[in-house]
Amino acid sequence: MADLSRRALLRGAGAMGVTGALAAMTGCGVPPAYVEAADRGSTDRSARDRKIVFANWPLYIDVDDHDKQRRPTLDAFERRSGISVTYTEEINDNDEFFGKISPALMNHQSTGRDLIVISDWMCARFVRLGWVQKMDRAAQPHVAKYLDPLLRTPHFDEGRTHSVPWQSGITGIAYNRKKLGREIKHTSDLWKDDLRGRVTLLSGLDESFAMLMQGNGVDITRWTADDFHRMTDQVRGLVSKGHIRRFTGNDYIKDLDSGDVLAAQAYSGDVIQLQADNPDIEFVVPQEGAELWAESLMIPNLADHKRDAERLIDYYYRPEVAADLAAWVNYVCPVPAAREVLASSKDKERAALAEDPLIFPDDAMRKRLAIARDITAKERTAFAKEWNGIVGL
Repeated sequence: MADLSRRALLRGAGAMGVTGALAAMTGCGVPPAYVEAADRGSTDRSARDRKIVFANWPLYIDVDDHDKQRRPTLDAFERRSGISVTYTEEINDNDEFFGKISPALMNHQSTGRDLIVISDWMCARFVRLGWVQKMDRAAQPHVAKYLDPLLRTPHFDEGRTHSVPWQSGITGIAYNRKKLGREIKHTSDLWKDDLRGRVTLLSGLDESFAMLMQGNGVDITRWTADDFHRMTDQVRGLVSKGHIRRFTGNDYIKDLDSGDVLAAQAYSGDVIQLQADNPDIEFVVPQEGAELWAESLMIPNLADHKRDAERLIDYYYRPEVAADLAAWVNYVCPVPAAREVLASSKDKERAALAEDPLIFPDDAMRKRLAIARDITAKERTAFAKEWNGIVGL
C-alpha cells in the first residue's frame, strides 16, 4: 500500500502568494478573471482523439507491486474503453499548481489538461472564477448512483455539478493512548494541562480551522467571521502559554511516532499508516465533530476531451474499481458501496479494510462529520494574515 506522505505536499493552504493576490484583486463584484459559462467549452475531440491528459498528485493511484509504471485500474480503463490516458503526477501543492495553470485560464486558453485533482478549498476558487466546466451527469450514471451522500452538496458547488471527489478524508485528532494514559473524546481535551507543550496543530488555514471551530460548538457549514475570530483568539492564547508545541505540515507523524508529541491534529489517511507501525496511536473524531474534506476531479475550461474525461470519472465510481483504489491509497472512500466489494474478498487483509472506519466511517462517526463552508475571496486576505501571524508563516 502507498506511503501516504503525499499529504505533506499540501503547503499552499492559507498562504497569500498567487491565490491570495488574486483573491485580493477579485474580492468585490464580478472578478476580472471570471469566465462566462458560454466561453468555457471547446469543440470536443473525444470521438476522434480517444485520449485524456490527467494531472494528479503523487502516490494517489494504485500501482503494480512488481512494476511501478503500471497502474492496474487505469490500465484496465484503457483496455476497456480504447481511450489512452496520459497520467502525470505533477500536482505537488495547490497554490503552485494554481500558479502554473491560472495564466491560461484567465486568458481563455487551454491548459493542455482534461482532468485535474485539487483540494476542495481550491476547487471553490476555480468554480467561483468560472474556470471549470459543468459535467454531464447523464453520462455518469455511477457517480449519480454511488457518490457518498455526505459529499454531494459542498457549499462551493451545490449538487457537485463541477467537481467529483477522487478521495476523501477526515481532519481529526491522533494521539498516543498508552503514553497519554487517557482517552481523548473532545477537542477541548487537547487543552488539558497534561498536554502542555505536547500537542501540535496543522499550520495550513484551510486544513486546520474547521475542527477548531467545531470544538467551540460551531456549525461549520455556516460559520461566521465572529466564529473565526473567537477561534483565533483561543489559539493565540494557547500559543502564548506554550501549550501548543508547534504548527506542522505532515511532519506531525514523526513527532507522534517518537513520542515527542502525544496528540496532534491529523489526517485520517496518515493515521492508518501510523497504526500499522505503532498500534498505540489512535484517531478520533471529536464528539463535537470533525471536517470531512475531499480532493476532487475537475474538467478545466477548453479541455479537448471532455466526454472522455467524464467517462473516466464515472469508471472510478464503479464500486469494484473504487474498492481497488481504496485498498491502495487508504483514504476515506467516496463510494460507500465499495465496502461490500472489499468485505467479500477472500484476501483477509483486503477484507479487513471494509471494517476500517477511517476508510468507511461507521454511522456514529458519519453523524459527526461535516464539510466546512469555504473561505470566500473577500474573507481570505484578512483571515490568512491573522492565522499566519499566529502560526508564524
